[in-house]
Amino acid sequence: MKLESVVVFCGSKNGQNPVYVKHTAELGKLIALLNLRMVYGGGKAGLMGVIADSVLANGGKVMGVIPKILTEWESQHTGLTELFVVPDMHTRKKMMYEMGDAAIVLPGGFGTLDELFEMLTWNQLKIHDKKIYILNSDGFYNHLRLHLQHLKKEGFLYELPEERIIFCDTPVEVFNKIG
Repeated sequence: MKLESVVVFCGSKNGQNPVYVKHTAELGKLIALLNLRMVYGGGKAGLMGVIADSVLANGGKVMGVIPKILTEWESQHTGLTELFVVPDMHTRKKMMYEMGDAAIVLPGGFGTLDELFEMLTWNQLKIHDKKIYILNSDGFYNHLRLHLQHLKKEGFLYELPEERIIFCDTPVEVFNKIG
C-alpha cells in the first residue's frame, strides 16, 4: 500500500524530557519532506502544536480533527491546511483513523493511550488493518512494551503485539520501517 497520509497521536503537553519536543519536531520535518499529509487532533498546545508547526514550517499539509468541546481547552490550531470541528471524541478518532494509512504514536497522556488502544482494538476486531508505529523517545514506552509482553504471556491477546505495533527509537527509524 502506498503511504499518503499518517495519523499522529501525541500529548497536548510537552512532557518533562526535552527529547520529546526534539523528536516531535524531527518527525514533523520528515512527514513534510516525504510529502505525506499529517492527520492529528487539531490542537496547538504541547507536542500537538510542535508536530503541526514543524510539518507546516517544512511545507507539509496538516489536517486537524478536534471535538467542539476541546476547541477552547486544547486551543485549536488556526494555521492548519484543514481543520474539522466534530461533535465528539468518538467522531474525532473514527475520522482520524479513516484519513490515515498508518498511525504514529508519540509520548502523551490518557488521550494518546486511549487513541492507541482503540486503534489496537479495532485492529484486533479487523475493523481496519493499519500498522501502528510507536516513537519510543528516550524509552518513554518501555513500560508499555513490557506490559504488552505480559498480556501475551498471560494469554489475553489474539495475536502477537509485534504483528501490529512497531516500536522505534528515533523519527528516522519510524520512516525506515514504514518504507
